[in-house]
Amino acid sequence: MDTAREGFPRELLEQPKEARLAYFLAKVVAHPRLKEVHLALMNAIRQPNGVLLILVLGPTGVGKTTLRLRIEKQLWEEAMPELEQDQGRVPVVGIEAIAPESGNFHWRDYYARLLLALDEPLVKYKNDYTSRGLRRNEAGQLAIGPNVAADQLRRTVELSLYHRRPAAVIVDEAQHLKKVAGSRRLLDQMDALKSLASTTGIVHVLVGTYELLGLANLSAQLSRRSIEIHFPRYRPNRAEDVLAFKRVLLTFQRHLPLVEEPNLVGQYDYFYERSAGCVGLLKRWLDRTLAYALEEDRETLTTAALERHEESTRKLLRMAWEIKEGEDVLLEKAEGRMELRTLLGLEGQSPEPPSPDGPSRRRPATRVGQRRPARDPVGQREDGK
Repeated sequence: MDTAREGFPRELLEQPKEARLAYFLAKVVAHPRLKEVHLALMNAIRQPNGVLLILVLGPTGVGKTTLRLRIEKQLWEEAMPELEQDQGRVPVVGIEAIAPESGNFHWRDYYARLLLALDEPLVKYKNDYTSRGLRRNEAGQLAIGPNVAADQLRRTVELSLYHRRPAAVIVDEAQHLKKVAGSRRLLDQMDALKSLASTTGIVHVLVGTYELLGLANLSAQLSRRSIEIHFPRYRPNRAEDVLAFKRVLLTFQRHLPLVEEPNLVGQYDYFYERSAGCVGLLKRWLDRTLAYALEEDRETLTTAALERHEESTRKLLRMAWEIKEGEDVLLEKAEGRMELRTLLGLEGQSPEPPSPDGPSRRRPATRVGQRRPARDPVGQREDGK
C-alpha cells in the first residue's frame, strides 16, 4: 500500500499543525450513500414534475449538511456561464431553519434569513427595496428593521425569488419547522411553504432528521406535491454496506496527516459502533481526535485519544433509538399495505410484489390448509438417509 501516493501529500508533515488540521477538516469522502442521494436530489430539483417540496431525511450525523453544500456548489458551478450574462440571478439559496428559543417556529426570522441569503452575492445588482423598514446601509447591504411584519417580508421574499430565479431553496435543519402546537398548526406550516413554492415556482428542499417523516402526508394535496428522499446510514448486516464503510475508514486513515498511519480499518467494529454507521458523525469524531493529537505532538492516533473524543454511550443510545424508529416508519409494513388495498377495494385479492424480471404470473389460488401440487420425495427415510 503506497500511502504517499494515495494519501495526503507527505510535504504536509513539514507544515504547521494548523495547516495539517485544515487539510483534514476539508477532506470529504464521496462515498456511495452520499453519491446516491446527491444524484436523486439533483434529478428531483432539475425535473420536479409538479413537486413543490422535497424532503431529504436521515439520521443525525449521516452527512446531510455535506450533501447540501455539495448540491449548492454544483448548482453554482453549472450556472457560472449564465451568470456572466445575467448577474442578477442566484443559482441556489441555502439557509438553516433556526429552532425557536421558546414557543413556535418564528416565520419572521425565517423570511428575514431567506431575504439576506438572496441579497448576499453581487449586491450592487440587486433590487432597490422601497418597502418601509427595508433599506440599504452604507455598505449597500440589505438592512431589515425590527418593525417589519412577517407578511411584508414574505411578499418581499416572493418578489426576490421571482427575480433571482434560483433552482431551489434548500433549508437545512428543517425539522425545526415542527416547533408548533397542534397538528392543525403543523399543516399550516407546511401549507405556507407549499404556497411559497407554488407562488414563486421555486422548489423547496427540506433537509433534516427523521422528525420530517409524516410532514408530506398531513393532507392529500400536500402528499401529491411532495416527495421524500431517504439518506440512510450504513447497515452492519449488509455486506456491501460493511465494505463501503471500511473503504471510508481507509480513505480517512490514509489522509490523516500524521507521521504514522493508524489502523482504523482493523478496528471497524469499534468505529461503526461509536458512529452508528454515519459518516458525518465518524468524520467529526476524527476531526476532534486529530486536533488533539496535533496539539499534543503525537505521531499517530492512539486508542486513548480516540476514546477521549468519542460520543458518550448515552448520546449514542438516544441516536440509535431515533434511527430505529425512523427506519421502522420507512419500512413497508404488511398491515399498512393490506389497509391500503382494503381502502382501494382490493381486499379480496392477494397482493404480489412486482418481479424485477417483469410482470409475474399469478399462482392459482388455494384454500388455507390446502397443499399446493408438488412431487413428494421418494425413498427417503425418516432419519434423512
